[in-house]
Amino acid sequence: MSHGCNCKKSNDRYVSFKGIDCDGNAHRIMEHVFRHLAIPERRNEFWEYFSKKRAGGSVQIPNDLFLIHSYINQVRELFETWEDNEALKLLSQLEDECC
Repeated sequence: MSHGCNCKKSNDRYVSFKGIDCDGNAHRIMEHVFRHLAIPERRNEFWEYFSKKRAGGSVQIPNDLFLIHSYINQVRELFETWEDNEALKLLSQLEDECC
C-alpha cells in the first residue's frame, strides 16, 4: 500500500556500525581515563563512583561503550582539563561513529 511518499527507506542505524570497532575504541578510551585516574590528584567523588560502576558496583557490569556514552561530558571534561588531545580525538570519533 502506497502512502504517497517517494522517499527512500533509511538504513537501519545498526547496519552503519558494520566494520567499526566500537567496543575496541571504547576500551581504548577507558585506558586513557584510567591512566589519568592513576594520578591521585585527578580523582574525585565522581571518578570514584565511575570506577565502582565500571567494576560492577551495580547489579551488572556495564560495557565500556555504554558507560562512556552515559558520562560522555564528564569524560570529555577530564580529557580537556588535562589537555589529552589524543584521547579527545578518539572520544570524538567514538561519539560520531558509535553513540
